[in-house]
Amino acid sequence: MGKLIVIDGLDGSGKQTQAALLARHLEAAGHPVRPVSFPTYTESSAPIRLYLEGALGSLEQVNVYAASAFYAVDRYASYRRDWGAHYEQGGLVLADRYTTANLIHQMGKLDRAQWEDYIAWLEETEYGRFGLPRPDLVLFLDLPVELSAQLLERRYGGDPQKRDLHERDAAYLRRCRETAGFAAGRLGWKMVTCADGANIREVRDIAEELLGYALCMLRGS
Repeated sequence: MGKLIVIDGLDGSGKQTQAALLARHLEAAGHPVRPVSFPTYTESSAPIRLYLEGALGSLEQVNVYAASAFYAVDRYASYRRDWGAHYEQGGLVLADRYTTANLIHQMGKLDRAQWEDYIAWLEETEYGRFGLPRPDLVLFLDLPVELSAQLLERRYGGDPQKRDLHERDAAYLRRCRETAGFAAGRLGWKMVTCADGANIREVRDIAEELLGYALCMLRGS
């Protein structure tokens, strides 16, 4: 089997930018990369669209395990149709979000006492029953919610109607940061600090840190 690196973080944390930079830097270092991104927003992610648009109800109304399954099925379809063969033949895959996103965005809807059970359920479902590969390295872009909100404001030109169900709820995003910290400690994610106080770190500095972690993993050190 190959290797799987995952970049994740709160909405607005720069995942897409950093995933593109890391792919470019790994290629330059002699490590060809297959980039993937989730959700795929193809036919397999139709329930995700309904969920994020609020068509299935509010965040509190949609069953946590049902919402998690929407994303898991999308990943399974992508693995089977797109990047699975590359991975199984020893290739390197770089994912912008992955199973990690369920831990960040869904687990926090449950009481904290249920988090361990949710992690066990997710791992059994996605890695066990679905057969999706476990990440070899997870890089979490840690950004305070207030700064994340500022970046989202710029992205959507100040129009709150352009935000999805997750992005509109600041309290929910704060909870997501809490669950990410819990999952990172429990599962060994690398937490990459993306801000120094009220100032966001330079994109280049963050990219260099991510590359360092990735190269260490690939070298087995």
